[in-house]
Amino acid sequence: MAKKPVTTRSGRFLRLAGMTASVAGQYAGQRARRIFRSEEDNEGARSESYTRMADQIVDTLGELKGAVMKVGQIASQTQDFLPREFSDALERLQKEAPPMPFEVIVGQVESELGKPVSELFEYLQEKPYAAASIGQVHRARLHDGTDVIVKVQYPGVDESCDSDLKQLRMALKLGGLLKMPKEHVDQLFGEIRVRLKEELDYENEARNLEEFQAFHANDGWIKIPTVFASHSSRRVLTMELVEGDHISKITPAKYSQDTINLIGHRIFTMMADQLFRYQCIHGDPHAGNFAYRPDGTIILYDFGCVKKLKPEIVEAYRRALISALDEDYAALDKHLIDLGARVESQPAVDQAYYAMWRDILIQPFDSDMPYDFAESELHKDVAAKTTTVFKYLDYFKPPVESIFIDRMIAGHYWMMKRLGVQAAFREELEKYLRRSPD
Repeated sequence: MAKKPVTTRSGRFLRLAGMTASVAGQYAGQRARRIFRSEEDNEGARSESYTRMADQIVDTLGELKGAVMKVGQIASQTQDFLPREFSDALERLQKEAPPMPFEVIVGQVESELGKPVSELFEYLQEKPYAAASIGQVHRARLHDGTDVIVKVQYPGVDESCDSDLKQLRMALKLGGLLKMPKEHVDQLFGEIRVRLKEELDYENEARNLEEFQAFHANDGWIKIPTVFASHSSRRVLTMELVEGDHISKITPAKYSQDTINLIGHRIFTMMADQLFRYQCIHGDPHAGNFAYRPDGTIILYDFGCVKKLKPEIVEAYRRALISALDEDYAALDKHLIDLGARVESQPAVDQAYYAMWRDILIQPFDSDMPYDFAESELHKDVAAKTTTVFKYLDYFKPPVESIFIDRMIAGHYWMMKRLGVQAAFREELEKYLRRSPD
């Protein structure tokens, strides 16, 4: 039998506290048993224990949704501070969440907008259009005949944000899962909390939508839905229905390779413009937030997670990329300190270490010939070298100010790969890096 959805702060606290206690108990038991095992047996037992703890945490986060699920999604793309077993399990949270019962959604809409659903809409479709971490989306039609989508926040999610984050952090700590100093954890969770508070405010998202429409006003190939303020509030957001093909529907019968390559170039332009020109990025680049059309149009959804970047961070990022391309590793070390990614008090990092990562990450930009993202194994090359991170664990820290830049780039890499883009980006990248800021 399906569990009743948790919609109260106390209910969420109890469910998370139970998870934390269980994880802490498993970790303590695993540490006690370690004394009596060989090193090889310990490694296998540790991996098995991590997998068991991760599965329990992920199941709880997926059920509760909200802040903790969103942190799980971010953590799955920021794999340098959690064991691999946990990161792998968290990838399940990138997929669509199970939907909230329709009566809960109707109650939230009527509470927020102050009218019965029948007065607000000609119809509100019961089956969700999409379900995500902090809310779900339903198709609807206004009484004037306009087709819309209605994004509805799950009840209790915003009031529980701080306590949810505290409980999740405690579970990770007591489970022996966090691999970095307390001050770095403080910075990371502080940044995530700020972004979540913004994402939980749909009035803020409406402003973001308008801002990005202005950014991309001259890009006729980008479509961003218009908001209906009359049917929106802090926890309900009604937007025009702008449809396209989900990435899973991009097939050779409908999209030629030339069209896919065009979309790839447009994704790169959109990403580079947001980073280097607007200094404001769409910070949640997973497949569900984008759609496509056979004429090469890209549709952007969900502007809850938007990161406004400090000019000095964008400049440090630009200089770090130039240094990497030029193989000037002394300069790269300095710019990573400026970015907040390198601990300044530590001595310079071995240049061979930087060269190793540079040779892996430069692959899509290393030639004037098209790079075949469909065949790319860049992510496997990265995974194969993750153990080298431990040698320099004290030299680096989570780049809090630029973590969403890294998230944006990683998300777009996966989209390019799933689309099967074949394109050369070196010349385009050089134009953005070498030119003077607007």
